[in-house]
Amino acid sequence: MKNALANRLRSASLLAAAVVTILSAGPALAACTEAAQPKVNWRRCSMEGQTLTGVDLSGAMLRDATFQRANLGQAKLTDADGYRARFVSSTAPGAIFDGARLIEADFTRANLAGASFRDADLRNAKMVGASLVRSDLTGAKLSGTDLRNADLSGARWTDGTHICAESSIGQCN
Repeated sequence: MKNALANRLRSASLLAAAVVTILSAGPALAACTEAAQPKVNWRRCSMEGQTLTGVDLSGAMLRDATFQRANLGQAKLTDADGYRARFVSSTAPGAIFDGARLIEADFTRANLAGASFRDADLRNAKMVGASLVRSDLTGAKLSGTDLRNADLSGARWTDGTHICAESSIGQCN
């Protein structure tokens, strides 16, 4: 009788442990080898140094992803979720970040010349030393964004009408 009870308790605790393991696993992590495409899940993926010129990453999940030194020229990142994504020293001239969620993203020393950030959420982003020459910031949320030494020459400011003067460094003049 004691052995039967011990076996049932052991089976019950093994079953409970299995259920806890399954439930705590959470959603599957991104397949970082997936091809660049709209709505791809590259959460926490490293695309460091990759050539992603002209790719369509519209609506992509890019949270905590790394694009350090990547080439994203002419890439489309409309409505992408790049919360805390790292674009340090990336090259993304003409890229489209319209409507993207880029809160706390790091664009330090990135080349974003001619890029579009229309209605993008860049709150608390880091754009230190970035080139935003002729970029479009219409409707962008820049609260807390660090623009130290960023070149905003010829950029369209958040109001959609003001064009930053040449040599606008760190602020739109």
